[in-house]
Amino acid sequence: MIKKKFIPFSELKDKKAIVVDSTHPNGLVLSHWRGAPTPADVRDDTSAAMVLNALRQNLPGLELPYVTANHFDIDGFVGVWSLLNPELALEHEELLRQMALIGDFRELDLNHPLAGEALKLVCWINSRERELFYKPFAADEMEEKETVQCVKKFEYFLPRFKQVLQDPDWERGIWEDEVGDVLLGYRTLYSPATRLTRHPEIGLIIIETPEPVHYYALFSRTAGFDMVLTCYDNNRYELEYKYTTWVDLASRPVLPRLPMAPLAARLNALETGERTWTSDALTETGPLLRLQGKDLNREESYANPTEREIYSSGIPVETLKETVVQYYRQAYQGIVPKYNWSWKEIKVLGQQL
Repeated sequence: MIKKKFIPFSELKDKKAIVVDSTHPNGLVLSHWRGAPTPADVRDDTSAAMVLNALRQNLPGLELPYVTANHFDIDGFVGVWSLLNPELALEHEELLRQMALIGDFRELDLNHPLAGEALKLVCWINSRERELFYKPFAADEMEEKETVQCVKKFEYFLPRFKQVLQDPDWERGIWEDEVGDVLLGYRTLYSPATRLTRHPEIGLIIIETPEPVHYYALFSRTAGFDMVLTCYDNNRYELEYKYTTWVDLASRPVLPRLPMAPLAARLNALETGERTWTSDALTETGPLLRLQGKDLNREESYANPTEREIYSSGIPVETLKETVVQYYRQAYQGIVPKYNWSWKEIKVLGQQL
């Protein structure tokens, strides 16, 4: 296989490339983005898994000499790195798949034999990214946007990842604090202090736990569900659509995202506190419904729940849970889960509410 080179996304206007975790007409697209023209034979839940499938199958188009992505995240990085290091990628295939799953969907499953090692690698990237560059979505507030800024991250991580992959403990001091936070939260989520209520007919899981935890711990209990209602002590609540409904999942059909604003209006009618319920647009990667949600920028919304203030509501927890469940049972009535919803279909359904 021809040796490949990473190029900035902007160079696609002059060159054909393998486009990872993004989409562009000038190349081979390997992306789980909604509507991306990824070849059917390699489709998977994460973009990195699609890359690994393509390498395993020696997919036509892999002979292109360039690789690119329009943003930096764990899934996209793993896909790009794998194309630049195909033999090593296939040697560590399952570990890399776990990295992409944890990094993109935040669904940590420590029952998987490689999840612990994958978590170290993900947290190494997270920690180095925060220390040396900027947090995810922080480029929104910068003069140079993510498509340009992310090149520096790729240039840093691509040559260094091999050593950490082969010996994660080599940089233990970088990842151990975040891994420790995740494991503490994971223990809480699997303890009697946490109560789960599942509503599979609407894709909702309700998690009642004392305090906010790291996303990798919180979403460790949410595999197979696409909405998470988290209820913390002192009537603190957040409702979130997971990233699993922003992409085209290959492993299972899903319900479409539906507007949260009508639910926010219902909650405001019940709210006795001084704050207001607001919700994000459905096109956000993980839209939130919460008290004072509009006070958060995209960087803060994407950050762990432990990194943002979650306000107390005047609505009792049982009333809040019942209101959310009733709203979505009514909203999803007559809608059947399926694969590959288009944004146009989602918009039409939202207008019908």
